[in-house]
Amino acid sequence: MARKPGSRAEITGPRLRDAALRLFARDGYAAVSMRQIAAEVGVQAGAIYLYTADKQTLLFQLMQDHMDALLGAWADSTPPLGDARARLQHFARFHIRFHAARADAVFIAYMELRNLTPANFATVEALRKRYETELETILRAGQDEGTLAVPDTKLAAMALIAMLTGVNTWFREGGRLSRDRVEEIYVDMVLKAAGARA
Repeated sequence: MARKPGSRAEITGPRLRDAALRLFARDGYAAVSMRQIAAEVGVQAGAIYLYTADKQTLLFQLMQDHMDALLGAWADSTPPLGDARARLQHFARFHIRFHAARADAVFIAYMELRNLTPANFATVEALRKRYETELETILRAGQDEGTLAVPDTKLAAMALIAMLTGVNTWFREGGRLSRDRVEEIYVDMVLKAAGARA
């Protein structure tokens, strides 16, 4: 099938993913058609298949890209020297800041898991578990040091990540609290929830 005149793969491919991200976040994966995505990008409906196999592949790639970016950014971040309490503060700040800049990707990553095929779900879930394990490791270190106290590190990690990610569902710039102030409050709540001790 011929590409629309002026269309180039290195431009259209990213634009296609950006359009799918916006539409999936706004309308939900199930409600968005490939024809709508093609129209958003400005290519003929049939031409979209030059860039992706199908809608499921698009969703999977978006979710996998989000998790890869999250894990890569975490690996590149510089945790502070010191005890697990300081590393937990770093994790909380990192999580809020990373996700604040990617509201649509975060929404899709959490709300559209149910629409992945079993194989795609398993791949994304494995990436999510890798990230959760980073926090579990901090919590276990805190238990060993006596600087943190949680009844179950795996459960605590999932609960803390859910709490931190929740900022994206309600925070809007220009509201009563600044993003920095929200971050400070959430970091304090994370420390308290993890039983932090000085």
